Amino acid sequence: MNASALRMSMASRRAFQPSVRGLLERRTTSAFAAATVGSSPVLNFYAANNTGAAKSYFSTKKDFPDDMTREPSQGLPDYLEHWNRDNFRKVGYGLAAASALSIPAGQIFLSTALSATTAGYWYLGLQDIGSKQSIRRNFPVLGRIRYILESIRPEIRQYFIEADDDALPFSRLDRAMVYRRAKDANSSMPFGTKGDTNAVGYEWVNHSMYPTHLGEQRVMIGANNAWCKQPYSSSLLNISAMSYGALSDKAILALSSGAKLGGFSHNTGEGGISRFHKEGGADIVWNIGTAYFGCGTFNDKGERVFDPEVFKENVQHVKMVEIKLSQGAKPAHGGMLPKEKITPLIAEARNLPYPTELDCNSPPKHSAFSNPHEMCQFIAELRELSGGKPIGFKFCVGQPEEFTALVHAFIETGIHPDFITVDGGEGGTGAAPPEFSNGIGTPLAEGLSFVHAVLVGAGFRDPHDKTKSKIAIIASGKHLTGMSLFKSFALGADVANAARAFMFSLGCIQALKCNTNICPTGIATQNPDLTWGLDPKSKQVRVANFHKKTVEVAVEVMEAAGVNSWSEIHPYMVVKRVGAGQSKDYREIYQHLQVKKGELLEGKGPRRLLEAWDLDDGIIARVV
Repeated sequence: MNASALRMSMASRRAFQPSVRGLLERRTTSAFAAATVGSSPVLNFYAANNTGAAKSYFSTKKDFPDDMTREPSQGLPDYLEHWNRDNFRKVGYGLAAASALSIPAGQIFLSTALSATTAGYWYLGLQDIGSKQSIRRNFPVLGRIRYILESIRPEIRQYFIEADDDALPFSRLDRAMVYRRAKDANSSMPFGTKGDTNAVGYEWVNHSMYPTHLGEQRVMIGANNAWCKQPYSSSLLNISAMSYGALSDKAILALSSGAKLGGFSHNTGEGGISRFHKEGGADIVWNIGTAYFGCGTFNDKGERVFDPEVFKENVQHVKMVEIKLSQGAKPAHGGMLPKEKITPLIAEARNLPYPTELDCNSPPKHSAFSNPHEMCQFIAELRELSGGKPIGFKFCVGQPEEFTALVHAFIETGIHPDFITVDGGEGGTGAAPPEFSNGIGTPLAEGLSFVHAVLVGAGFRDPHDKTKSKIAIIASGKHLTGMSLFKSFALGADVANAARAFMFSLGCIQALKCNTNICPTGIATQNPDLTWGLDPKSKQVRVANFHKKTVEVAVEVMEAAGVNSWSEIHPYMVVKRVGAGQSKDYREIYQHLQVKKGELLEGKGPRRLLEAWDLDDGIIARVV
């Protein structure tokens, strides 16, 4: 189009706009009058006196810009953009007038309805004008629509918009599979995979032409260490750390009872051993955090410190003890339990006085030790006090040199744990700062493979037959399927832990309200009105069902891979697509897994491990 034609087009457009406005004015005014006249004397009066207002409104130039265009990205619809405090008052006066005029007309119902509407309208509007929220102040009453829609957005997304494979943090497909297995329903898949096998990140297991047949798979923890007098036979899948207080009493009872039915363990979390853990009868793994709940007291400064006598009293109820150094969802971050939230039962589980006058603080680090050698001595102390039960620790991998310094201390002191739980940065929690959950802590795959490789290189683990290892590895992460278990075993784990998967088996709907005390399923809340809906007797069966089905499928995957035991799963058995037409197995992706047993002691091995193993570079002088 040339310049002359463009000018003519623009002139025609400007000439056309007034006729459009006139047409809209006439049709709107007529429609308004037709809709009101005849319905009642009051509305006849209102229509007669307000058609001019309607006409004036539609003739306002700002309602029809010269270019007659409005981009969707400009924000609110027109009727909201032009709403303001003056229009709010005008409508309010109109409603008040209509209410007053309806009284002599004898229409009681209409008068009552208009009066109630008017009163509510003015009440909400004046509240909005006096609020601190800009939208409500600028758009009284109508501005509330934004907050109403925002409040129900998660539900709208979950039920109507979210795709089956959206993972936030668990996809609908994953959740539905847990539900079906927990209910002992058909969990098979029709018509083939829904995944994109050509997508980068797609993973698969290299199966064998000669599948095997396996029986029940158990892992002995501590059996290869002479000081462990009470080794523990562990299931391949167990309940990860979740505290009483973060979860309700009925949720803890259902989990513990389900673990008892299924023959697997239940980690207490750092909130101590509650009566509900004991009542359920599960094999308990006692998680000891920095506040030493259930094994500590307050010192003169109001700080929680370890108490050997209290520990010795409670350790009789457990199978293993796990020292919590950090967790994946908020590594190196403490917490605080306000005194107002300490109930008698929570105080009992955490060995706190009740009623208490102090907030209960969980600092970021332990007071019982401050360096690797002191930590080894603490492990030895717990082992002696427990009567030789397996002692380990849980952590999320952070600075690699700090872990290798700890392994050096194992060698130098001759004291090492019976197991190490590696938590991934993708782990869950009831509440944590977003920066910690989203950006701090090594993901499970990298952290797990690194820990396994270092322990192999230091001679504590056997890469070919993991049953001969002196230190067992427990992987704690997003384990929902038999495939997820197999992948962790390929990266070096002996045992897998899961937390949120077992919450799904209880009926968790991923409402993401764990930090609000209004969990609708009664799982992550202390509100008795909500916990009332959770029935431990029926839920314990679902917990056991989910565990049984998941472990069965994991063993079937092992059989397909042609192994004779969980201990023979190796990194080369899992392959990942890394690019278009390119794929690598775990041994190629995580090259530190190629380390040989004891190689680091000879100054050999993959470069990454050697750099972390070297303690003379000054990187970790502060903790050695």
